[in-house]
Formats: sequence, structure tokens, C-alpha cells
Amino acid sequence: MSGWPALTPANTPQWSRRAVLLSGLMGASLVTPAARAAATAARTRPGAGLRILVAYPPGGVSDLVARALAKAMADPLQAPVVVENRPGASGTLALELLQRSPPDGQTLVFTAAAAVGLLRHAAARRATTSAAAAPLPVQPVAGVMRTPLLLVGTSALAATAFADMVEAARKHPGMLRWATTGEGTTGHTVLQRVSQLAGVRITHVPYKGGGQQLTDALGGHFELLSTNVAPSQLSALRDGRFKALAVGAPRRLPVLPEVPTLAELGYPSANLDSLFGLFAPPGTPAHVVLRLHAWTAQALRSPSIRQSLLDANNQPYEGSAQDFARQVEHETDR
Repeated sequence: MSGWPALTPANTPQWSRRAVLLSGLMGASLVTPAARAAATAARTRPGAGLRILVAYPPGGVSDLVARALAKAMADPLQAPVVVENRPGASGTLALELLQRSPPDGQTLVFTAAAAVGLLRHAAARRATTSAAAAPLPVQPVAGVMRTPLLLVGTSALAATAFADMVEAARKHPGMLRWATTGEGTTGHTVLQRVSQLAGVRITHVPYKGGGQQLTDALGGHFELLSTNVAPSQLSALRDGRFKALAVGAPRRLPVLPEVPTLAELGYPSANLDSLFGLFAPPGTPAHVVLRLHAWTAQALRSPSIRQSLLDANNQPYEGSAQDFARQVEHETDR
């Protein structure tokens, strides 16, 4: 990995240097599993450096959260944490890059669990097996936040209430356009479930991320938008550029107490939020996952990080690496 701290005589234990020397001179196939594990352990201690691939474009809530998290994680790691945006394919492009990365704890992806589900289902289709039988394509490390979904109408939508929007979709099949951050995302799942339950047809408009999507929404390029409950969206609600129709959350949001949940509106199976977290390559050793989780948890305990999540109406995730893995399994099944 060009530009990243490498194992050197100064920072590598003697047994690890021997493993690296053997690997270089004799080929990786002749190095014992124990030697490779020792070299991995040396690379994943503080000082080794870390790269976080963000599965979304710059400027969105997810990107801002990932960068704040990276800054907070740099201190316990005693090394730089570099953030790279790798958007595309509903968040799965970054995960596919992660799958090809060495399981040494130096490369992570920040994305929604829904993207992991997409990748898992795609692998199951290729293997002609069920998704439930397929292993997770990447290794869950740490949950970061749960993000409620906000459904708004833009200036292109005449309706001002959810029921009126559904009636308009019923009268004009396919005329209403609903923008999301991509195929298979939480927003897309909500759209599909609302359409099925209401018996209407709404046109899906997928985007690669939230930045351009928000700009086009403010320009009235489509009628409906599922998005985050972030300051920009709240500002557009206050000045009338957006109309709040519903939220996907366990309960009404304190910042929008007058906006009903989708469950209240009669769509309980569409009442979904998004789980975001950090993921490592498949095969990452358990002790490396636990160390990365500990660094992430320490960063999330930072008052500034926690407050920034709450200010954007995200709920900070609290739980072990095992808890997060179970939640990801549940999300992919859902």
C-alpha cells in the first residue's frame, strides 16, 4: 500500500522481521500461517496507520461523520487516519474494494448495513444459494450510528400530506418520482414497500449519494426525496422549500414532533431507519477486529463526536463488535 507505514527494523519485532524476510525471499506460500499472523499483529498495533473508504460522495452527512470519526481515532492509533470517498453502486463499490484488501486492519469501509446486504444477496445469486446461507461478504467491526429516514415532498409535489401523495400516485401511475441514494438502499426499500402496500406505482430515481441529490431536490427535479434529518434538510423544511411527509424511525423525532412515523401512517414494514458502521476485509483476525472496535468506541465517546451525531439527529450506536455483527445479519435478512 504505497505511502503507508511499512514494517521496518525499527518498528518490527525480531520474529515478525523473519516472517517478512521469508515472505520476500522465498514467496508467501512458504511462510507458515503462524508467521503471517505474527506479521499481521505487528502491522495492526498503534502506529500502523489506517485508511477509511467512505461509500458516499463528499459533503453528505455520512462523509462528514466519517471524517470526524477519523480525526478522533488518530490519537489512540498514534498514526494518521486517511479518508477516501469511493461512491458508487449503492455503497457496494467501496465494499468490493475492501474485499480485495489484505485483512491486516489497515483498510476499513464506512457504509450502511444495507450495502452489505446488497453484496451478500448478489453473491448468493451467483452461487445459486440463499442469502441466509451465504456468509457476510465483509467483517463487521463497529456500529457508528442509526439514522432515521425523512420523506419529504419538493416544490414539484402539489400534495402536502402523505395520504394526499399516495392518492396522487394512485391517480397518476408512475408520474411521481422518488429519489434515493441508490438501488437497494433503505430509501429504496421504503419506496418499494410503500408502493406495494398502497398498490401504487412510483418511479425510482437513484443517486450515488446525498450531495447532488439534495441540490436537485431543492431545484424541484423530482417530487419525493428520502433523506437524512440533517441541518440543510431542516432549513429547507422551515422555509417551505420541502414538505415533511413522514419519518422512518422507532418513534417521532423530537426535532419534528408533528411528523408521523410510517408505522403511524399504516405502513409498519416500511418504517425503516439505517444502520451505519465500519467494516473490515473478510478474514480479518478476531483480535484485530476487537482492537479496531475499541478504537472506534473510544472515538464515539468523545463529547464532540457524540454531539455532532445528535445534532444531525443520528443515534450513536452502543454495543460490542458481536452485537454489531448480529445487527448487520438482521439488516441483510430484512
